[in-house]
Amino acid sequence: MHLRPDEFLLLTPELVKIHLAAMDYPPGIFDSRLRAWRSDRLKPGFHAVVATHDSEVLGVAYGFLGDPAYWWDRQLRHALRGLPSASQPKIDLNEGYFEVAEIHVHPDYQGAGIGRRLITALLDGAPAHLALLSTPEVAGEHNAAFGLYRSLGFFDVLRHHYYESDPRAFAILGAWLPLASSSGL
Repeated sequence: MHLRPDEFLLLTPELVKIHLAAMDYPPGIFDSRLRAWRSDRLKPGFHAVVATHDSEVLGVAYGFLGDPAYWWDRQLRHALRGLPSASQPKIDLNEGYFEVAEIHVHPDYQGAGIGRRLITALLDGAPAHLALLSTPEVAGEHNAAFGLYRSLGFFDVLRHHYYESDPRAFAILGAWLPLASSSGL
């Protein structure tokens, strides 16, 4: 189900709880995440989708157009500047991109294809030619998230990136839009 920004605002507390559970984050960051998510709904190109069953929200994905004024964009540009030129991905952030800010399925419902439906619905018709996202690094990419992203044509933009607020390493992945494959819907 696609959400208007006002619908997203009403559901934000429930959506952030899914985010915390899916990412195994401590409940103590709820308020800061709630504020950030509510603020994100005001960004240009904002689009959100949720997966529901019997009025229960099972998962969420949302994003917006990337902008050099945003924290994540600044993190990405800084990290890419630090790469040797031969290692830099063949993308131009100045041409614009759609930032997949969040995609989460409650742990009780993972593995049922909900994430695929969420990301394909989110990126179908996204107002950019490139989508970017970050996901925690996993040894050998052996988890469902990496499998999903690779099956949809996501490629490496930056690996083993660290954010100040999280001790885990993250991979930043990109995909040309429209997505290469959305089979399995």
